[in-house]
Formats: sequence, structure tokens, C-alpha cells
Amino acid sequence: MPKVYSARLILKVLRKAGFIKVSQKGSHIKLKGIREGRILTVIVPNHKTIAKGTFQSILEQSEMTSSEFEQYV
Repeated sequence: MPKVYSARLILKVLRKAGFIKVSQKGSHIKLKGIREGRILTVIVPNHKTIAKGTFQSILEQSEMTSSEFEQYV
């Protein structure tokens, strides 16, 4: 697992997981998806590299584990 991901890769994985882009404000992209019957909102900063802590926050917002994320990569 790489230590740093790009926003492009994260968005690609989230789309594969069923999330759709609903809006963008500046460099932040908002996606929504349904997991286990609940609507989730995920905010992804559109940067070339995403910090480790920000990546962890994205995983928490999307209720995905790092191994689930890796399956879509």
C-alpha cells in the first residue's frame, strides 16, 4: 500500500465502490454513497497528493477499511 495517494486514484476507487460526485467547491469534491442502508458523504481534496491523516479521514467518512480500498485499486 503506498503511503501517499492522489485525489484522482481515491476518486476512482470511491466511484467503483458506488459513490457519486454531487458537487465541488474550490478544490474539494463532495461524493455521496450508500453503504449498509445509510447515506454517506465524503469530502476529497483535489490535490496531487493526499496526506496520510486526510486519507484516514476519507476512509472513515466512507466507512471503508484500507483492505477494502486496496481491493478496488
